[in-house]
Amino acid sequence: MTASVFLLLPVQAQAAAPLEWAGLAAAAVLALVVAWVAWKVLGQPPTSRPQRPLADEATRRELADAPTARARSDADLARDHERLFLRAGLAKTRTEGFIGRIGQLFGSRALDAALVDEIEEVLLRADLGARTVKKLLDDLRAAVHKGQPAEPAALWASLRRHADHILAAAGPSVLDLDAGHGPAVLMVVGVNGSGKTTTIGKLAHRFAGQGRKVLVAAGDTFRAAAVDQLEVWCQRAGVPLHRGKDQADPASVCFSAIERGKAEGFDLVIVDTAGRLHTNHNLMEELKKVGRVVGKAHAGAPHEVLLVLDATMGQNAVKQAELFKEAVAVTGIALTKLDGTAKGGVVLAIAESMALPVKLVGVGEKMQDLREFDAQLFLDELFEGTPGVGRD
Repeated sequence: MTASVFLLLPVQAQAAAPLEWAGLAAAAVLALVVAWVAWKVLGQPPTSRPQRPLADEATRRELADAPTARARSDADLARDHERLFLRAGLAKTRTEGFIGRIGQLFGSRALDAALVDEIEEVLLRADLGARTVKKLLDDLRAAVHKGQPAEPAALWASLRRHADHILAAAGPSVLDLDAGHGPAVLMVVGVNGSGKTTTIGKLAHRFAGQGRKVLVAAGDTFRAAAVDQLEVWCQRAGVPLHRGKDQADPASVCFSAIERGKAEGFDLVIVDTAGRLHTNHNLMEELKKVGRVVGKAHAGAPHEVLLVLDATMGQNAVKQAELFKEAVAVTGIALTKLDGTAKGGVVLAIAESMALPVKLVGVGEKMQDLREFDAQLFLDELFEGTPGVGRD
């Protein structure tokens, strides 16, 4: 039925029917028109929005794990960043130090007693120390004794395995600065020229950048130039320096700094101490006094005692560590100038002979060049390119 037919019906109804029927006819026609319109509009197949297919189980797991995946990615990027710093810092040790020299020996001939002796000489010249060298070479000597042939990859794997054990036995390499209540106290010790003042400035910069409220205590009161130098570093790091009068008692300056730290809500107090020769008995006794006074100022302090050592000093750095450890409870090492030496193996010597973990390494002069020490990254970069061990 067409629209034109519906339009003619009202005219015919008016002509043939009485007036009372006209209303009924008009209503009927209107109903038919409405029905026709409804059929045209609603009678068509309904269009629907495209439905998003339900995610399968794998997709749902992927979406649920997305934050974790991003976190892992960020952690990987941070690790790669640290790897680049260590790679630069160990470049001389790999090319000019014991790793490069041992590589030449491994590639020259089969393993025998004479070769092990030559490797031992290389390691000793690299200032790893007799005790460390013995541990590193135990497997090689055993293989020679049994007459077992060894490929270079197996030799490198043996050295890497022992290096792993040495660093793991030294303890965790992370600074523990959670005091629980009040400010954490980090006491920094070391000889003049080791890079102690620079290390304190870089530490202040690092922790301030992490959102900590940091105060530095100028405990080296006997050298005005030392305090002035430390003040410059504190200004660069954007942290305050607590200083006493010239020639003031170092222990009293450190005590008042910790009291200020507690009163003003500081998160961390870094205590500088006078640089001293490890062979000077009187100065080492004074260092013991500072440690005792710091403990009286704040229960549990110092929470970390960081010994700053110059990596270029080799075995002399190990001797320094021995004497400082006798004076104060050293908890870790900050090894500076790692980028300027081929003696990066001193890390192993310190860990083995002193049972002290390296916690920080300096690989340059910039503020960001003081890096947290990661034992596995260190060994990865130290043995980079070696057969069967490094990333060749």
